[in-house]
Amino acid sequence: MNATRSSIVVAGAVLALAVTGCGKEGTPTSSGSGGGASDACTTSGTTFTPATPTISGSPTFDKIKSAGTVRVGVKADQPNLGYKDASGKRCGFDIEIAQMIAAGLGVDPSKIQYSEIPSANRESAIKGGQIDYYVGTYSITDDRKKIVSFAGPYFVAGQDLLVRKDETAITGKDTLQGKKVCSATGSTPIQRVRDEKLTEDSNIVEFKTYSECVSQLLDSKVDAVTTDDAILKGFAAQNPSKLKVVGKPFSVEKYGIGLPLDDKAMRTAVNALLLKSFQDGTWQKIYDGTLGKSGSAAKPPTLEQ
Repeated sequence: MNATRSSIVVAGAVLALAVTGCGKEGTPTSSGSGGGASDACTTSGTTFTPATPTISGSPTFDKIKSAGTVRVGVKADQPNLGYKDASGKRCGFDIEIAQMIAAGLGVDPSKIQYSEIPSANRESAIKGGQIDYYVGTYSITDDRKKIVSFAGPYFVAGQDLLVRKDETAITGKDTLQGKKVCSATGSTPIQRVRDEKLTEDSNIVEFKTYSECVSQLLDSKVDAVTTDDAILKGFAAQNPSKLKVVGKPFSVEKYGIGLPLDDKAMRTAVNALLLKSFQDGTWQKIYDGTLGKSGSAAKPPTLEQ
């Protein structure tokens, strides 16, 4: 599938990233949206063999064991993170983390029931029992911890910059003066650019989706795209010959596995699975085969017990 298809898939499903707010929006281009990138899913090659665990005192695990399947909330619009290609296959770092956890809970990854849940509905989906856990660039925050529980973090992201491969003038947030910077309309990242006056207001460009910003970047109509580096690495991995992540994050976002608030036994079990993956190299293999294709290295984070 060509890049235009990729852009359409991303743009159409990007509810979680589409935000409303003030600021002007640019005009999307019709060309250069993916620079020849493929939409087809590939995996890291990691295999996940179902275990035979016993988890006492976890109502979530009891439901999973009884059903013989697990319901997982995910994103479908983030290349190499949480993505579904034109054939319906899912792939990416978050998807493989979700599969690793499912196998650790005794469920073959082929039996996972995925639900595409927008960011705004994640807490209600977990609290209402629509899903057993959520894996999708879900930042751990104090406000969210009042509603749901988190295992992890399994990845620490930060706001960063995506630029063209041949870009040498932009090396970090302090080199954006005079440069056109694009992000999702009304998003926290573009507000940070505005608040910190990292570039002139006239050089701020906003679209409903990050994929539109990437299209503009590939067409040389903006100079940088900004949001969490995990999302940017996914786009860079999709276009490794044309895009790169600057690699100097200027915020901290800890991604966790969203779980039911009172199921402490499940949180302990998922944290144990994450720790095992950190220690035995599974996490690294998943990363290197997905987001790591961007050329940006990463190591497992430290769990919050």
